[in-house]
Amino acid sequence: MKIEVNGRPLEVKDGLTILEALKEHGISIPTLCYLENMTPTGACRICVVEVEGMGSLIPACAFPAGEGMKIQTHSPRVRAARKTIVELLLANHPEDCLYCERNLNCQLQDLAHEMGVRHKRYRGERKEYKLDTSSPSLERDPSKCILCGKCVRVCEEVQGVGAIDFVNRGFKTHVEPAFNRGLNVSPCIYCGQCIMVCPTGALREKSSLKEVWEAINDKTKTVIFQMAPAISVSIGEEFGYEPGTELSGKLVSACKRMGVDMVFDTSVAADLTVIEEANELLYRIQNAGKLPMITSCSPGWVKYVEHFHPEFIDNLSSCRSPQEMLGSLLKTYYAEKEGKNPEDVFVVSVMPCTAKKFEVKRPEFYKGNVPDVDVVLTTREMARMIKISGLDFQAMPDQRYDDYFNLTSSAGKIFGSTGGVMEAALRTAYCTLTGKDLQTIEFEPVRGLNGVKEAVVDINGLKLSIVVASGLTNADIILKRIKENPERYQFIEIMACPGGCIAGGGQPKPQDKEIIAKRQQALYSIDKNAQLRLAHQNPVIKKIYDDYLGKPLGHKSHDLLHTHYRERDKF
Repeated sequence: MKIEVNGRPLEVKDGLTILEALKEHGISIPTLCYLENMTPTGACRICVVEVEGMGSLIPACAFPAGEGMKIQTHSPRVRAARKTIVELLLANHPEDCLYCERNLNCQLQDLAHEMGVRHKRYRGERKEYKLDTSSPSLERDPSKCILCGKCVRVCEEVQGVGAIDFVNRGFKTHVEPAFNRGLNVSPCIYCGQCIMVCPTGALREKSSLKEVWEAINDKTKTVIFQMAPAISVSIGEEFGYEPGTELSGKLVSACKRMGVDMVFDTSVAADLTVIEEANELLYRIQNAGKLPMITSCSPGWVKYVEHFHPEFIDNLSSCRSPQEMLGSLLKTYYAEKEGKNPEDVFVVSVMPCTAKKFEVKRPEFYKGNVPDVDVVLTTREMARMIKISGLDFQAMPDQRYDDYFNLTSSAGKIFGSTGGVMEAALRTAYCTLTGKDLQTIEFEPVRGLNGVKEAVVDINGLKLSIVVASGLTNADIILKRIKENPERYQFIEIMACPGGCIAGGGQPKPQDKEIIAKRQQALYSIDKNAQLRLAHQNPVIKKIYDDYLGKPLGHKSHDLLHTHYRERDKF
């Protein structure tokens, strides 16, 4: 199909919108409400273009390209319309850019700069809303909302939760949970995917930096940071590195410079999770236990089951997530060996996930009044902490993780990607069942960023039907299949965030599929080049079992490394 754009003849595929046709040829126009691979709404009109013969300006995201179209992307009329839209949005927006955490990383701010907005032309009645801080993970500031609808659509169409929506009409339109209640009493799973698409500061994680600084400055506390597998390949984006650059050595060094006492890699607890989960799977298979067994590493996914599918709670693995396993060991095994009071051991998890902030508040993960993990920081918060400290991150020397938990397998590292938990567990399940290690340990069918991946794995004659899903609408597809045929699968991995932890709600912004793919590839490169690739071969894990835990699924392991879940109200 032939069209003309800004006087330039182009050939484009049939069936594309004007915006898609322009993107194919590297022609950029601004957007605000647009979400790739989702049905366009054309709500914000920032992407309007002028098409010869049509009286009105056309939203490029929602209008199909047609044969012979003559399109102007930046005509005087188009520029004036876009500028007016931005000015009207700013007229009802709080003027607190200096204090907003999205300052210098705000789509609305960028658009105002791009459109040449230099003074305020429109003034009128202002909408004022209360800040919703009820959630342990997220904060919602409706006064900064520009009604682009991205959060609503991601929550409903990608995650299948529908915790927020538009209410009222006209000037009174705003976004909120049902009955104008707080997020804490909604079915929100705290995945943070709404934060990732919000163009302003209307949605953000609840910051825990104050608590962390207070602990570091308290000399009676032993402050321990644990770093999730996905952190080291994503945090560099906050400091000018290419996505996927592995920077664990610099992270450890930066933490030490900030006054942190010990730094560990959560991947070591992922190795523990692999062993416990593989043994649990085989125990269920051999003892007519509840199948299919479904992974429980993703707290957003677990909360989703508790709200929407409590009939599957017994299918969830009883294994704690890796951050909770390590937190539990730090407050017991480590504290006992070092002669420390668990109350004086302050554990900080650095996670790509906002739902982890909720997870550490669950009563199941307290011993008396002492939480196994005290505080969770997102990747963004960790980067902010480094910047506040005035550290030149790129100049940081590489430093190894501290002893006790300083050796991890790459099986634990790939937990950060969708399919990684499944692959790591299968490597160990094979050895547990056969007594031998696999010759080829890569499970290609569960790799990649597809929302659903399934395969049949032969473990010494035992055929396991497995499936991996990321993103909760994809999870719903799997659950419907199980209801239709309960024996279809034996082992299922589900991650709440599309792509897994590498695309978590606490990761650097912006992120797109290309960035997520680079993070994923980085984890698989670490795995490919590692000398230790099997969790059950990790000598640190063997020592923990020999010295303290006893055996997988044993009494002490069950007490410290496993948990239970409960049904929650939908509203």
